[in-house]
Amino acid sequence: MAELVLTASTGRLQGTRATRRLRREGKVPGVVYGLGADPVAVSVEYAELRGVLTTEAGLNGLIALEVDGGSQLCIVKELQRHPVRGEVNHVDFIRLDPDVEVAVEVPIVLLGQAKKVLDENGMVDQPMFSLLVLSKPDAIPNELTVDVSDLEVGSSIRVGDVALPAGVRTEVDLDDAVAVGTLTRSTLEAIAEEEAAEAEAEAEAAGEAGDEGGESAAEGDADTASDAE
Repeated sequence: MAELVLTASTGRLQGTRATRRLRREGKVPGVVYGLGADPVAVSVEYAELRGVLTTEAGLNGLIALEVDGGSQLCIVKELQRHPVRGEVNHVDFIRLDPDVEVAVEVPIVLLGQAKKVLDENGMVDQPMFSLLVLSKPDAIPNELTVDVSDLEVGSSIRVGDVALPAGVRTEVDLDDAVAVGTLTRSTLEAIAEEEAAEAEAEAEAAGEAGDEGGESAAEGDADTASDAE
């Protein structure tokens, strides 16, 4: 994975007013921490940060963060966004050792068409959209792909079925579901209505059979009485 270059400035003032001033200037406040070193308050240009975050690697892009004349290998650990406008209000960078594993969330992308599920008017439910993996920085994948072509209603694809690239591992429970073939609510309701209609029809048929049996018995009693006379 190629490194992205981002310049950060130190010495920013703390506090709400100073932070607002930074944002008006098109900058984003942040902090750099990790590898046992003290956290450092920084600021970065919003336009440059946006460019770093919109690559195929997303938040897991390796960043050569240039700070005070030096360069530190980092990734974005956390973003804080404005609840309405969605703008980045704060960014946390974590320092990386290229020879030490780092834990990152990697997006899961479903591929293929689950024809057996669709034939039953079902759907593919995706309860897990990213997987927490461990790998050295240069082995972090941009995404993990899962083929759902052979999925059936009632079956699932689990973490243990996901193919991880070389040098990548996970400690997530291997039985956790990633994708599940399930029936939609409308299909379940249609099945329930059909079963209810069938049960009602069976009950009516049983009732009619009972009535016919009762009539036959009554006719037989009448014939017996007539013979006796």
